[in-house]
Amino acid sequence: MHLTPSGLSVPGPSRRTVLRGVGGAVALGAGVPLLSACGGSDSSAGDSKTVTLGSNASDAVPKKAFAEIYAAFKKKSGITVDVNTKDHNTFQEQINSYLQGTPDDVFHWFAGYRMQFFAAKGLASPIDDVWDKISGNFPEAMQKLSKGADGKFYFVPLYTYPWALFYRKSVFQEKGYEVPTTWDQLIALCKQMQKDKLVPIAFGDKDAWPAMGTFDQLNFRTNGYDFHVELMAGKASWTDAKVRKVFDNWTELLPYHQEGAVGRTWQDAAQTLVSKKAGMYLLGTFVGQQFTNKADLDDLDFFAFPEIDPAYGQDTVEAPTDGYMMSKAPKNKAGAVKLMEFLGTPEAEQIYLKADPNVVAASTKADTSSYSPLQKKAYEMISGAKSLTQFMDRDSRPDFTSTVMQPALQKFIRDPKGVDSLLSSIERQKKTIFAS
Repeated sequence: MHLTPSGLSVPGPSRRTVLRGVGGAVALGAGVPLLSACGGSDSSAGDSKTVTLGSNASDAVPKKAFAEIYAAFKKKSGITVDVNTKDHNTFQEQINSYLQGTPDDVFHWFAGYRMQFFAAKGLASPIDDVWDKISGNFPEAMQKLSKGADGKFYFVPLYTYPWALFYRKSVFQEKGYEVPTTWDQLIALCKQMQKDKLVPIAFGDKDAWPAMGTFDQLNFRTNGYDFHVELMAGKASWTDAKVRKVFDNWTELLPYHQEGAVGRTWQDAAQTLVSKKAGMYLLGTFVGQQFTNKADLDDLDFFAFPEIDPAYGQDTVEAPTDGYMMSKAPKNKAGAVKLMEFLGTPEAEQIYLKADPNVVAASTKADTSSYSPLQKKAYEMISGAKSLTQFMDRDSRPDFTSTVMQPALQKFIRDPKGVDSLLSSIERQKKTIFAS
């Protein structure tokens, strides 16, 4: 994470893995080296005044923000949080072995399927006792996101943020563009932007995860939340006509995407929005990182992906949520429970948000008075959603999304022909992976 000249802290290049949980699949069953738990060493074993915590927050600004949370917790409880920080990709690639070895008492992780996977494997402790104390701080959607398949709580959410279509207010005003709310309006706007010599939709998929965000929007707008969840869970078929319809829609939209996307990073794509060479950009609110000039940042706005089928409208919002879990056998369980209870308070969230105003609190009790206009809009979008999704690699098996979906979507972007054979290949691989 970087601090902009305007003093606004924003996520740095590697921050995307904390925000998105990408760039290195969770190695489900892979024989990767054990992530060492320095906090879980003998020196702190059984120490009632120390809780160990595994962290993927290696960037300077979030690391400092989390340190301030733990300092506040120590002041309240007298318990020291011994933090074991690893870079994002290493943490994610090695987490399966880490959790099966001697993990820290508490660890950073993500809501959704990724949380449920480790809960189902018995690699995390249920924390219903924690939620008895903190449930009043969170809306029903966040409570639902924090439960395992067995109905027990395993997760304490800290912050969230939406994916949407970002644009420059001044460009829309100057060109007379109106925010599209339907598919036909979106296509018409793209055509007009091309006539005006703008790239309609900035796009960079070098790291292979942005395309997954585009698929998510198209799928739940075309087929609704329930089908999207079934597809991500491996229960619906990728050869279903509904999925083909998603790719038909994407094929219609693809000519308006920035060319050469597979060779471009998301940061470089964002720069075309900053420089007013692109009209729109589909991404999470962390796109604000690239708007280092305050005037540019103040000019940034966003809108929900337009309606495709009136039956589903714009009801679903993609809002990845990050937080904490407790390992299967914490050395200091009583201390870990106290820490988790504190992490579920508005106080802890507000400490974090002071350092990272690109995200919003997961709690409805957190003070939103200092929110920027973008944060307020993000909060309203998330709190007003009928359904929340996480992101393809959090709502599905990460080994499937990493080894199958990322290369498949890049292949589609390079050449949108041959969709049927591509979907047949995805379905074959999905059956093998989900059967394991």
